[in-house]
Amino acid sequence: MNPTADRTPRAALFDLDGTLINSEPRSMATWSRLLDMYNVPYDTATLHRFMGRRGPDVIAEDPALFPGVTWDVLLAEIQEIGRDPDLPPVAELPASVEFVHRLHTRGVPFALVTSAGREWAERALTMLGVRSLFRGVVAASDVTTGKPDPEGFLAGAEILGHAPEHIVVFEDTPAGIEAARRAGMRAVGITTTHESSALRDADLIVDHLTEVDWPRLGRRS
Repeated sequence: MNPTADRTPRAALFDLDGTLINSEPRSMATWSRLLDMYNVPYDTATLHRFMGRRGPDVIAEDPALFPGVTWDVLLAEIQEIGRDPDLPPVAELPASVEFVHRLHTRGVPFALVTSAGREWAERALTMLGVRSLFRGVVAASDVTTGKPDPEGFLAGAEILGHAPEHIVVFEDTPAGIEAARRAGMRAVGITTTHESSALRDADLIVDHLTEVDWPRLGRRS
């Protein structure tokens, strides 16, 4: 890539869980219960491996987590756990929703690229009241390989009709930031689920998306 070429931000791709909506406490609790069901020892680092990634991809990398158990079986158990009313609730991230509206008002096109299923992605965006603002959704089933592979973000670029160098990704996980960089895009990390040190490869790290000065990609004064 020519370092002197124009790289003005013209479009955006958003992650969902941990970026637009805070569902990570619920996700952590769900994976904890599943691991407990199989008497698999784990720590916080183990749980964080599932954050921002497709479950099948993580398990494929470490078959010892659930030896001899198919993803279809695990998915059915995850769905059953998800029906428990005692799980932590999902919460809106108001600053992220405000930022989405700000970009829309400025005429910036954006889409969603998530490791979650399409049904959840559509429901979450509708719950946040922003589904109509998004040009499209790339969900877990739309890609062969999930984050940190860049496939999802490159598919998002096709939806937006902009080259990767003109797209900024908003993410909360190291896997998502790596995927963005491998796609040739810049990344803004939000510290919803990870400490800033874990997001160090991002071009900008913020606690809330309303801190982002678009299109300068610095902090708002």
